[in-house]
Amino acid sequence: MAENTLTLKERVEHRVARTLLRLPHPLQVYLSGTPPVERNGLTLHPELQLLLTLRKRMGAVDVSTLPPAEARRRMRREALVHAGEPIEVGAVRELVLEAAHGPIKARHYAPVEGTARRPMLVFLHGGGFVLGDLDTHDSACRLLCRHASLHVLSIEYRLAPEHPFPAALEDVTAAFAWACAHAGELGADPARVAVGGDSAGGNLAAVVSQLAVRDGTPRPVLQFLLYPAVDRTVDRESLEHFAEGFFLTRADVAWYQTHYMGAFRSEGPDPRLSPLVCRDLSGQPPALVVTAGFDPLRDEGEAYAHALQRAGTPVQLRRFDSLIHGFANMTGVSQACRDAVVEIAALLRGHFDGAASDTPHNGVSP
Repeated sequence: MAENTLTLKERVEHRVARTLLRLPHPLQVYLSGTPPVERNGLTLHPELQLLLTLRKRMGAVDVSTLPPAEARRRMRREALVHAGEPIEVGAVRELVLEAAHGPIKARHYAPVEGTARRPMLVFLHGGGFVLGDLDTHDSACRLLCRHASLHVLSIEYRLAPEHPFPAALEDVTAAFAWACAHAGELGADPARVAVGGDSAGGNLAAVVSQLAVRDGTPRPVLQFLLYPAVDRTVDRESLEHFAEGFFLTRADVAWYQTHYMGAFRSEGPDPRLSPLVCRDLSGQPPALVVTAGFDPLRDEGEAYAHALQRAGTPVQLRRFDSLIHGFANMTGVSQACRDAVVEIAALLRGHFDGAASDTPHNGVSP
């Protein structure tokens, strides 16, 4: 079986999920077998309520119950099922970036050709520093490239536990420096190179931004943090409210962190692991922070947005109240998830084209 080809069973699963998630919302709630899910004053989107039920019925298990190799395999297959047909962009090219710690695989998505050079987003995938690769986030990168009209350079960094902290950080720091030096060769605007990522990738994007300011290296023009994991030093309320049943569990978070840390032990809070504990956030690049209402990581992402703004950084914070962690990887079956990523792409384009506001949305105030 080809790695990127759906099996017959997976094709059926995709079609069933896509069909069911196009039904009227009341019927989706009925088929889920439970009343509307309300938690912490929010209501879960019917599409996500049914999708979570379908995952459970199809044998999905928590990542924390699996060895890393099996968890990676399952994530790749599930990402393929949830991705749908590839979104067309201008061009896609596989690259290998040479870095001090060895070659780094990357994938360049170019927007449809125009008369002006477009910005570049260096994208760092999620997966708790243990899972994920270029293929698991291909659909999200394509959507961002197409609807934000920007170049996307997706990075495949080393994963734990085989390569624990700081291997991933070393790779993405080198990759961002490479992108700044070679953006023009890829057809992008070398003066507008941003960094971003989802979940663990959001953590890495925040740390890359902090290190650039600290070390005086090229600074991202924007940090895009999609439901980022930015603080493992304290447990916030959202980790309690959504500890079970919403895709990412509290046990999963601990499992990822244990693998990522490896033998590393810090004498105190380390901003390279938990960027929210950084004592001085002044001078940070402007930020677009996106959170999901039903996400254990919601509160820490929003706390980071607030901390950045208090330090003088322009911040736009957007919460999607009814969605869950990982929604950017579900766009091929859920219209609500796809609409959210398309909106995010519009926000990104607004930042680059000077049309964005740092006014918060959906009542989420910095």
